[in-house]
Amino acid sequence: MEHYTDIMTAPQDPPRIADRFRSYLPVVVDVETGGFNAKTDALLEIAAVLLCMDEQGHLQRDETLAHHVEPFPGANMEAEALAFTGIDPYHPFRFAVPECKAMAGIFKAIRQAVKGHGCSRAILVGHNPAMDLAFVNAAAGRCHLKRNPFHPFSAFDTATMGGLAYGQTVLARAVQAAGLPWDSEQAHSAIYDAEKTADLFCTIVNCWDRWRAQEGKES
Repeated sequence: MEHYTDIMTAPQDPPRIADRFRSYLPVVVDVETGGFNAKTDALLEIAAVLLCMDEQGHLQRDETLAHHVEPFPGANMEAEALAFTGIDPYHPFRFAVPECKAMAGIFKAIRQAVKGHGCSRAILVGHNPAMDLAFVNAAAGRCHLKRNPFHPFSAFDTATMGGLAYGQTVLARAVQAAGLPWDSEQAHSAIYDAEKTADLFCTIVNCWDRWRAQEGKES
């Protein structure tokens, strides 16, 4: 009986993010660019938000990795795209770094996080992530970075998740519908948009997990 009691009261292992997402580590990414063509247009900003779980299994933001990026040689930059983001690619106070340095640093930190969480690979989370993933993969190719931590084509799409959860697919509206603050003056910077996308993703996942747990108790 004493042995049985010891087993029943033994502390449980803390929740692992690897168990929640089939060994993948979600990493939220946002890019600001000189256009929509990942092969020809400049990558100007990139932010990647690492996620973690607390002791209750709630998903939350961890570390934000970000760089202003120098246009790669011969990069195209559309005037309309620069006007939309407000980025001056050659402004000295951007403190931009070469594309290869930015990508190598972010990839290294993500690989360390993947290993630290016991995951097998990162999976990109984005708001309409096809563009973000295309620019990440194109930059990795230009820089000959063979150890790209991201799944090459799969991603989590918070536009779809926002539409399902709140009936809103625009990032600003989905964030506000989730009860989170939104500052339109800070929008369209890679860091701000990535962190807000991360908050939205975590909120939806945590709400879903709480609902499933409650359904399990009632069934």
